[in-house]
Amino acid sequence: MTTMNESELIHDWNLEGAGDMRPARPGVQLNDETLRDGLQSPSVRSPAIEDKIRILHLLAELGIDALDLGLPGAGPHVVADVTALAEEIVRHDLPVAANCAARTVAADILPIVEISQRTGLEIEVACFIGSSPIRQYSEGWDMDRMLRLSEEAVELAVREQLPVMFVTEDTTRAAPEDIRRLYTTAVEAGARRVCIADTVGHSTPNGAREVTRFIRQVVDDTGESVAVDWHGHRDRGLGEINALAAAEAGADRIHATVLGVGERVGNAALDLLMVNLQLLGWRDQNLQRLPELCELVARTTGVPLPDNYPVVGRDAFRTGTGVHASAIIKAKTKGDDWLADRIYSGVPAEMIGRRQEVEVGPMCGMSNVVCWLNDRNLPTDSDLVEAIFARAKEAESVLSEAEVLAVCAEHGVTMEAAG
Repeated sequence: MTTMNESELIHDWNLEGAGDMRPARPGVQLNDETLRDGLQSPSVRSPAIEDKIRILHLLAELGIDALDLGLPGAGPHVVADVTALAEEIVRHDLPVAANCAARTVAADILPIVEISQRTGLEIEVACFIGSSPIRQYSEGWDMDRMLRLSEEAVELAVREQLPVMFVTEDTTRAAPEDIRRLYTTAVEAGARRVCIADTVGHSTPNGAREVTRFIRQVVDDTGESVAVDWHGHRDRGLGEINALAAAEAGADRIHATVLGVGERVGNAALDLLMVNLQLLGWRDQNLQRLPELCELVARTTGVPLPDNYPVVGRDAFRTGTGVHASAIIKAKTKGDDWLADRIYSGVPAEMIGRRQEVEVGPMCGMSNVVCWLNDRNLPTDSDLVEAIFARAKEAESVLSEAEVLAVCAEHGVTMEAAG
């Protein structure tokens, strides 16, 4: 067991100059967009409804606060899936809130109303409209028309007794006074949640903080109690850090998708946000089934899960390097699992139900071989260790378990005999 204090073993530069690094508003929530925005990727396939239901249950078990069930206005096939998911939430009393996307038109909002009434599930209407000058110019919109559409859409949903989240697309490239007018109009019409959308992944962390602070002030100025969401894409590779910056600046809820699936290069990755929020102490979650969720989404959408994907990728907690393996092994010899799980890892493997793995390959040392054998309760006779080490140095990549066991068999050592 670790006898030294954690702060004595790890100096956290992340906290230097940051004070008590916390979100501006406590209890930052997560909204999953995998089954709606995530499926807009041109490279994914839509999971069967049975798989969507399995994803729903895993999200609920992992403590996700809310999820987007889909955009029923897209057609009967979406209506059927959204209805099935809503019924599943009601049937099992799942602790997750539901929302559905809609354009600011009655044709998109009324199907959500009908599903809510049919299933008995309150569904938040996430009605969206473009807000940036470039979008206004290309669409030929004027602000008066946009304000009218926004007001009418929000009022329709409110009359039907559904909560409303008003979303401005491309908020991070919109003029301040335009989004002030749009959000104020929506709040006055009854929206009690608004969403900042970094639709094309334009934002930097500074931009995410600034626009969030601005919108936070806009909605506070209405005198109503209004929650602020952040929905970000990762076209510049900044999806997760922008989401954290938005939370620091006052966002109540963050939108993301499993594995970052979504249009173009995708959205902020829900799985990575969950891990980072846990490490930051902003949320307290049991993430043991996170790998299962990611593998399910990868398999059912056809999205590859790269070996080097952070945290849940195959290589996240594997090392074949002699120096790294030696440090892990020394920590293990101290009988200290906490130390072994952090000496060469910024994320503890045990957080997601995994462990550190030492492999045998061309970059390994003798200690790798000894550790590999010990982990499988196999003898560590010097002749066997040297034979495996020699084979590893001749290889072009890490040896598979079968390849190492073949060398063991040549020396009369088998897993059955060891067991």
